[in-house]
Amino acid sequence: MTPVGLPTPQPTLTTERLVLRSLVPADAPAVHRLAGDRRVADTTVNIPHPYEPGMAEAWIAGHEDEYARGAGVTFAITDRKTGALLGAVHLRLQPRFRRAEMGYWIGVPYWNRGYATEAARAVLRFGFETVGLHRIFATHFTRNPASGRVMAKISMQREGVWREHLMRWDRFEDAVVYGILREEWRP
Repeated sequence: MTPVGLPTPQPTLTTERLVLRSLVPADAPAVHRLAGDRRVADTTVNIPHPYEPGMAEAWIAGHEDEYARGAGVTFAITDRKTGALLGAVHLRLQPRFRRAEMGYWIGVPYWNRGYATEAARAVLRFGFETVGLHRIFATHFTRNPASGRVMAKISMQREGVWREHLMRWDRFEDAVVYGILREEWRP
């Protein structure tokens, strides 16, 4: 059995159109602009709105410690040609169970271009091949089917609905759960 572990330092992942790398303080203005859009925040559980000054810097600053503790890894999703920040993708690790929860967001100007799918596919590979995970899962609000399409495109299977499992904007939300096991994954 392969142990779960993160390589040091955090690697950079490259796909056909993207570079997935560590976030750096210089990314804060782009994170603030993109994640600060209410339409992005509305599709996630954890992005606050309004997105106050300093929030991007604090969020970025926490990643190094999270990685060092083996609790998770966050990648900036950037355009391979221009270097522009498009969004972020994260694995929250649960080493005891050899699993991780994946989450991602893409800035509104970059929606519907396949970037989330391409980034998520690269992170699945990283999770299974490099980290040694057995299972990766993700959830989305039932009112955000576009996120579910990303999960289906990367071969995750719809496993069910957690009724009123999450809360956003003071209302309970159903969460659709997708998952994939290492043995089901095909690079």
